[in-house]
Amino acid sequence: MTTTRVAALQMRSGTDPMRNVADFEALVRDAAGQGATYVQSPEMTGALVRDRASLKALLKPEADDPVALAAARLAGELGIFVHVGSTAIARPDGKVANRGFIFGPDGAKIATYDKIHMFDVDLDNGESWRESATYEPGTAAMLVDLPFARLGMAVCYDVRFPQLFRAQAMAGAQALTMPAAFTRQTGAAHWHVLQRARAIENGAFVISAAQGGVHEDGRETYGHSLIVDPWGRILAEADHDEPAVVIADIDPSASAQARGKVPNLKNARDFEVKVADAETGHRKAS
Repeated sequence: MTTTRVAALQMRSGTDPMRNVADFEALVRDAAGQGATYVQSPEMTGALVRDRASLKALLKPEADDPVALAAARLAGELGIFVHVGSTAIARPDGKVANRGFIFGPDGAKIATYDKIHMFDVDLDNGESWRESATYEPGTAAMLVDLPFARLGMAVCYDVRFPQLFRAQAMAGAQALTMPAAFTRQTGAAHWHVLQRARAIENGAFVISAAQGGVHEDGRETYGHSLIVDPWGRILAEADHDEPAVVIADIDPSASAQARGKVPNLKNARDFEVKVADAETGHRKAS
């Protein structure tokens, strides 16, 4: 059995990117000090700013983004893989990307991923979110071959779209990632079951760093960063919303074992959907 120590960082990012970078660096160093060779931060590591104009005033292009620069430096200095769950990046076309990064032990960028699914919802507690008003959605899923596993990248609201993770699993992903800034309301209702479901149905580890607590811009996030094994068992959790480092040792062979016990990926079949009309008895494709 060959295990790898992985870490999920729970943060409470505010409106000052440089202060958030300092908090991020301290947590990365803490995780590396505990032996983690892969460290993941949450969605919007660089800043959580609800006001669109204020957020855009803080934006930098990828080459100058302080979170990306810090992550590259830390990865190279500590000799680890640093996965920035996401941060807001100014695109060359004037739009904004909710972008994740993975940097290798040499400090070089390995991959990026732009969040595909936009959180455009009205919650029953009065909260309203329109991510599509600020961010340009990504169009491509991303897999990364790391020494310990083939890893799928995703961000937050993506977790509610199981077809993304099924596609990654079918392409060989042994670990799935869902760094997030889940609202407190939706997190309390759905966070754990969604993470465990994605792990079980794909026979894959799930690593999900989260934002937690009351933020400077007034939003509340759920916390409870998780690492889940391919059988759906929670290996490690921050069972609160305070900043924390969550650590677990994972063995990628557990993914193959889970898929051998329940070979649903292998047994999947294509099908069509039909609708029966109760009045006419006719059937038609939906």
